[in-house]
Amino acid sequence: MLRVIQTSEISRETLRARLSPRSFLDREAEEAAAREIVADVRARGDVAVRECIERFGGPALSELRVSEEEMEAAEGQVSDAFLAAVAAARERIAWFHERCRWQGWQEERDGALLGQIVRPLETVGVLVPATSAPLPSTLLMAVVPARVAGVRQVLVCTSPRPNGSVDPHTLVAARVAGADAVYKAGGVQGVAAMAFGTETIPRVDKIVGPGSLYTVLAKRLVFGHVAVESLPGPSEIVVIADGSADPRYVAADLLSQAEHGEDSLAILLTPDTALAWAVDAEIERQLLRLSRAEVARACLAKGGSAIVTRDLEEAVDLANLAAPEHLELMVRDPDTLLPRIRNAGAILVGAHSSEPVADYVAGPSHILPTSGTARFASPLGVHDFMKITSLVRFDAAALAAVADHVVTLAEAEGLDAHAAAIRIRAGGAP
Repeated sequence: MLRVIQTSEISRETLRARLSPRSFLDREAEEAAAREIVADVRARGDVAVRECIERFGGPALSELRVSEEEMEAAEGQVSDAFLAAVAAARERIAWFHERCRWQGWQEERDGALLGQIVRPLETVGVLVPATSAPLPSTLLMAVVPARVAGVRQVLVCTSPRPNGSVDPHTLVAARVAGADAVYKAGGVQGVAAMAFGTETIPRVDKIVGPGSLYTVLAKRLVFGHVAVESLPGPSEIVVIADGSADPRYVAADLLSQAEHGEDSLAILLTPDTALAWAVDAEIERQLLRLSRAEVARACLAKGGSAIVTRDLEEAVDLANLAAPEHLELMVRDPDTLLPRIRNAGAILVGAHSSEPVADYVAGPSHILPTSGTARFASPLGVHDFMKITSLVRFDAAALAAVADHVVTLAEAEGLDAHAAAIRIRAGGAP
């Protein structure tokens, strides 16, 4: 199932190709289709949203907003165990993000007061995928940090089920997390509705959350009219393991990402050839028990590899090259490798830091940089829901101390009005 590759037998270019993340971008036909929907929703509002839902096999909706009655009924449709799990996850996510809040500051320098004012965004929209499976955990991972940041209004858009309802697990998660409203408008139409506003769905300041290829392209199309946190691609996992790793654990974690979709990336990097083959055999055994085995098989056939490296140092170098969404360290002494990991959305250290624990309850958001963007991007967090305003307060004496420098720099740039604005305050000719 896994393609076992020896780095000593292939070129760097071949390795790079195997490690290259899948991207949702650069799809001209799909972008054109998304552009048409975005324009239609912008022009016709709710009517276009409803028509788009029906066009792609969804139900005919009389109301786009989930009613309070539906929200209340959802709690009776989920298990007590789910209620407890959602509450525990919300608490741990909130605890983590409370410690990540940005703080404003002010300080005097040479008679001038300088600083930063940190404020939350006013309104945020959260996309919660629901096409292949409901993802209430994604709702928690976005809504809770937004609430910790102090966002005034947090809205959720997700796709309705064929009968016009929204999955009750998603609705329960929305209530526990503190969402203000849930709308039955996922995908491109949901993005467009939140970017421009409709009769029912308010315009937001920022849209966050993953989605299908079309959803991600729509986020790119509306950027500038509204902020977006990222353009997420398919899920990714890279596991660095040595001979001490349990092949059952490695196989299970690779499969945990492979079941997301056939474009996902699932890579094992190890200097131990025996482990590579043992993981391959274990994947075959575990696939027999998975409900999404067909999806996982397609992913591993397309983007699954066991790459046998010369040593752990080479494994780290290749992981940094891949810059994966998730990076697991299943080695005897992970702390020796940790300082050398430069590019990863999340680093999961040790055999029991399985990727699903980070997906659900560890605390950090599981909305992570993908498609190699961990080279420069960060996980979703409270900083995504806050903005900074610079504060500058000069009195006459403070301005006089730097006036010559300002005039010199302005004149060097040929901006005479800039220089004049300073001279006039200094009592000279403008």
